[in-house]
Parts: sequence; structure tokens; C-alpha cells
Amino acid sequence: LPLPLPGRPRPGQAPLLTLLLLLLVGPARPISFQLPGKARKCLREEIHRDTLVTGEYEIGAPPGSSTGPSANLKITDSAGHILYAKEDATKGKFAFTTEDYDMFEACFESKLPVGTGRMPDQLVVLDMKHGVEAKNYEEIAKVEKLKPLEVELRRLEDLSESIVNDFAYMKKREEEMRDTNESTNTRVLYFSIFSMCCLIGLATWQVFYLRRFFKAKKLIE
Repeated sequence: LPLPLPGRPRPGQAPLLTLLLLLLVGPARPISFQLPGKARKCLREEIHRDTLVTGEYEIGAPPGSSTGPSANLKITDSAGHILYAKEDATKGKFAFTTEDYDMFEACFESKLPVGTGRMPDQLVVLDMKHGVEAKNYEEIAKVEKLKPLEVELRRLEDLSESIVNDFAYMKKREEEMRDTNESTNTRVLYFSIFSMCCLIGLATWQVFYLRRFFKAKKLIE
């Protein structure tokens, strides 16, 4: 039987990798939750630097309510910088590009009075995408006049690059954690040696002190 050449995928390996990438690039499901009156709910997510983030939101009015939906939306980073804000938000879209790896927070705050049995909660639907999911490949295909197969190849190429970047970031974090662990182990070792020296010195001092004390009491010669 002919052996596969080095560096080339074995039979059946390439379709498996393609299937794996297609599963990873599958569409993300939107998040929905109930927002009570005068309440505030936040969603947090860690996102890498230089990453495009897009999102769509829709806030539904409480069933049977004479007033429309009333809520504020604010997206901030860990430093408190406002990336997107909308008062009396009902339905819309947002987009921004991250400058650094950070924790981002999307907060919905209801302005309705505290609900009772006659005032149901508002339904909030948020569809937030970032990275490959946030790119509009249909628009890219129109601008660059790409064929459907070329669009899928572009999508898989971007996804592969994203996965490589994720692994590179994980490797960097692992190296930083390893350096931190080595530094901590070194400090613990030095502290242990210092503690042992202190204990040995204290024990030696006690021996000489007790010996001198017993000699003074003429208990020993």
C-alpha cells in the first residue's frame, strides 16, 4: 500500500477538518431573557483585541401594556469606557472594534415601574457576534465578485486564522502563568529557607540559654 507523503493530509483527514471548521463556524444563537420593571441585567464576555463586534437587539413591550418598551442599553469595557449607548431602546444594531483583550459588558436597564401581576416583564433578545461570525461575507462577495465556493473558502481561511490566533494567545497565557508559577515557587523556596534558618537560630539560642540557666542553678556542671 502506498504511504501518505509527509505534510499531506491522509485520505479522509481533509474532509474531517473541513467538517470541523464548518461546525465551528455555525451560526450563533441569540440570547433572550426577561427584564423585570426597574431592573438591570448585564451580559459579560471576554473578546480578543482588534476584533470586530456586531450585535442586534430587540426589546418587546410587556403583553397587555398600553406603553411601549422602555429600557436603556449601554455597552462598556472593564475601564468603564462607553462603546455604545441607547436610551429608550426598542430595536437596533451596534458595531465596534476592540482595541485590546478585555471584558465587555452589555447592560439593559428597565425604566418601567415595578411589575405586578398585571405588568409582565419585557422580553429582551440580543444577538451578539464577534470575529468571523461578525463579518458580512455576502457583502464581501458582492464587492470582490467572489463565487460561492470562494466565499466559503474565505470564511474557512478566516476561521482558521482565528483558531490559530486563539491558540497563540492561549500559549502566551500559558507561558505567563508558567513564569508566574516559577517566580512564586522561587519566592516560596527562599521564604522556606529563611524560615528554617530562623528556626535553627532560635533553637540554638534556646539551647545555650537553657544550658546557661541550668548552670546558674547548679543543676548541671
